[in-house]
Amino acid sequence: MKVSVAIVSDTHAVLDTRIADLIKDCDYAIHAGDICGENVLADMRPKTGKVVAVLGNNDLHIHGDSLPKRGEMDLPGGKLTVEHGHEHGAHKPDHDSLRESHSGSKVVVYGHTHKMIQDKSATPWVINPGAAGRTRTRGGPSCLILNASANQEWEIEEFRFPEED
Repeated sequence: MKVSVAIVSDTHAVLDTRIADLIKDCDYAIHAGDICGENVLADMRPKTGKVVAVLGNNDLHIHGDSLPKRGEMDLPGGKLTVEHGHEHGAHKPDHDSLRESHSGSKVVVYGHTHKMIQDKSATPWVINPGAAGRTRTRGGPSCLILNASANQEWEIEEFRFPEED
């Protein structure tokens, strides 16, 4: 069995429509925080309807305690863990700290920096989808799609779209 997971972060109240379209083709979706609006979660509609979203440092005044600080998803071949990442270093979260905190995972997803990263130098992998909205996208809205299977190596695809005027 193979599943696809759309991974986004740092929408800051706006989910790029091109990324919303990608999410519709995936089985599940992950939001790594700084959602900043219920409309964003409503626009995330994967095939199964399952969305795991966590609280970012800018979400507390909007989402209060309605979202967890950390989330997990069991996938074929391993576990994915997600948190916003700001508690592991303000400007550049420490990947070793994230790995240590989630040592039982195959992949750790974080956001916060608005910078797309795939660090596969050790297990768990540490990945960041960048920013999926309009705020500090660093070259355009971006996201990742994880294809997970128990029978083969997981694959991560990067998507970046041109900034819209």
